[in-house]
Amino acid sequence: MLNINDPTLTFMTMQQEGFKNSNPDYVGRFAPSPTGPLHFGSLVSAVASYLDAKANKGKWLVRIEDIDPKREPAGSSDKILHQLEKHGLFSDEKIIYQSKRSEAYLSALEKLEQCGLLFFCHCSRKLLEANHGIHSYPCLPEISSMPASRRLLAEKNIVIEFRDIFQGQQKQSIKEEVGDMVLYRKDKLFAYQLAVVIDDNFQKITHVIRGCDLLKITPRQIYLQKLLTLKTPTYGHIPIAINQKREKLSKQNLAASLDSRPAPKNLVRAINWLGLSVPDELSKTNHCSDLLMWAAGHWDNNKVPRLKEKTAS
Repeated sequence: MLNINDPTLTFMTMQQEGFKNSNPDYVGRFAPSPTGPLHFGSLVSAVASYLDAKANKGKWLVRIEDIDPKREPAGSSDKILHQLEKHGLFSDEKIIYQSKRSEAYLSALEKLEQCGLLFFCHCSRKLLEANHGIHSYPCLPEISSMPASRRLLAEKNIVIEFRDIFQGQQKQSIKEEVGDMVLYRKDKLFAYQLAVVIDDNFQKITHVIRGCDLLKITPRQIYLQKLLTLKTPTYGHIPIAINQKREKLSKQNLAASLDSRPAPKNLVRAINWLGLSVPDELSKTNHCSDLLMWAAGHWDNNKVPRLKEKTAS
């Protein structure tokens, strides 16, 4: 039995035979939140990031984004790691957990505060509904004894542009479309936007391949990177897997667990979904490593669907 609390553990750091990390300029990652076990949609994201890394002879890392304990069932992190291992997806370096990274996030907040970019805010979501949830300094009039969040003061006339590998040119006005984002929540938890930026830099991530549900929040992450003088990775957002009702596959809509079918069958389905076509003979294999080796050798960004949503058949 694996003990994920063992500090000496380098879980999932085995290299599959045939994969040689020889490109130090490429580091990709898969960073799940442990709110439940992986399903097909999350496997697609993991496989896409893995194949892009391996096709470019780079590293592929795993990070557990466990910064919201109220939403994380006991044992979910362990379950996710076992599911990845079962599907032949092994991290090339020791896994890090965001729950252990508070000092790094606090240091970033202090840097922003020294620049005069943070302020306390008591505004509730309900109070901001009239403005579509967008906060613009100063705070709306409200007397509150409730704990305050820490928001980032959005600068005027800041437009973030980037070219996404799969979705093309993107553009967003931070002040008008995002507003003053929360970096430290009222419940004394660090916000995802801050944590992901700090950890991508810490792990030297050069390429972020993930679902299109995160496309709209990417500019605010790039904005934070610029404020903290951090490097900006190359981004690629693949279609998210949806069901027949056009709902994103998730634990909330009871997406089937990966354990409902053999791991090689899951991989064949995910690889084909990403635009490749696994040969009939290979699709019958019981070895995930064979499937991943073939897919990495045939990976082509141009074959990945440019849709933002795609039904999971």
